[in-house]
Amino acid sequence: MTTGNMAPHHTHRTQSRARVSQGLRRRRQAVRQQPSQRLTALFHHLTVDCLREAYFALKRDAAPGVDGVTWEAYGQDLEPRLQDVQRRVHQGTYRAQPVRRRYIVKASGGERPLGVSALEDKVVQRAVVAILNQIYEAAFLGFSYGFRPGRSQHHALDAFATGILRQPSNWVLDLDVVRCFDSFDRAWLERFLQHRIGDRRLLRLIRKWLKAGVLEDHVVIEPDRGVIQGAVVSPLLSNVYLHYALDLWAHQWRRRHAQGTVIITRYADDAVVGFQYRHDAERFLTALTERLATFALRLHPEKTRLIEFGRYAARNRARRGQGRPETLTFLGFTHICSTSRNGKFQLRRNTNKQRMRAKLTEIQDTLRQHWHKPIAEQGAWLGRVLRGYYAYHAVPLNGRRLEAFREQVKWLWLRVLRRRSQRHRMTWERVERLASRWLPHPRILHPWPDARFAVTHPR
Repeated sequence: MTTGNMAPHHTHRTQSRARVSQGLRRRRQAVRQQPSQRLTALFHHLTVDCLREAYFALKRDAAPGVDGVTWEAYGQDLEPRLQDVQRRVHQGTYRAQPVRRRYIVKASGGERPLGVSALEDKVVQRAVVAILNQIYEAAFLGFSYGFRPGRSQHHALDAFATGILRQPSNWVLDLDVVRCFDSFDRAWLERFLQHRIGDRRLLRLIRKWLKAGVLEDHVVIEPDRGVIQGAVVSPLLSNVYLHYALDLWAHQWRRRHAQGTVIITRYADDAVVGFQYRHDAERFLTALTERLATFALRLHPEKTRLIEFGRYAARNRARRGQGRPETLTFLGFTHICSTSRNGKFQLRRNTNKQRMRAKLTEIQDTLRQHWHKPIAEQGAWLGRVLRGYYAYHAVPLNGRRLEAFREQVKWLWLRVLRRRSQRHRMTWERVERLASRWLPHPRILHPWPDARFAVTHPR
């Protein structure tokens, strides 16, 4: 090779700065050209380079699994470990370890079970997800936003808000599936995967993760249905299941059976459907209940609601002598039918009160555990918490709710600082000075939803 020339690249640089192998890029192009083709040769893409990319894509401060290995400990002998796991995967001697069960408190009450996989399983699962994304990203529909590369919760919020503002949507169906991820029928899931994947070795690897079991109270439990929430591969498997059980059917229903306009937005198991006519919404709900029952899913009878919501909801309800339109909660925001200063319809999105209350409780508990630390350290931590909170909730027309959140954080900080001593000298004026130094004021960070939607979806 001529001196100074660089070696040829084996990866292709994308706009997101992520490296995708040229083989996977060709696979994605083939899937787009032949959507009904089953791919039978995928396992050879599971290389050491792919595993290395998967390792560096993992969260470095995540909790360890049953093996107790952290991200830093695994990286001390990274190359020998990756070569060993790649050899065992291709020889068929790789064994998935049980998932450690943890519980987190939900904002609406109760606990949500999460699984913490071993680090080696996380690496292999992340590599498999990178391979399968090149196949299913060309198949998933546009109104599906959950856990997909290049899509976030705010993209789903923008799509729903734009549909309400621009389409003649008068009724909204808020869907809630009972224990969605824990109810998946694994026989159906395997059939859905086999519809596009013909590589038996890859299917056998996924089957190992599903049958690995859950470690809880020193006892390994092997559930016969559902996917483990918290595993790296679970979001993709959930999207595949809901793609065939819900998305394709809903898209076909609105094209063949709906008499008016229908807008659909789904983020994981949270979905909202807007209708122009009420009878379309009622027929859709009846048909959807039967459709989900076929795939072992069930709608929550109390949380699934059909409400009058949209540009003309307030006017129509006033004509009938009814009150203001009901509110709708979607992805942490309460959606409200409001009006602007000039009297036009305006969709207001406020932070959900339950989410806000749960976050304040979390901050209060953490401050109580670390109230002996220096004030500067507490202030720096609270500043990081507020910036992270603003990064998600700082949408237009939500400034008052964010300012109220900051005031509540100041009160919590004052109470904790006063309890550090029986003869405290912590006054509200001093807390104000500390807050002006450490706690940033909220400012709107997100654009209007229809403006950002027009940029992300120019067509």
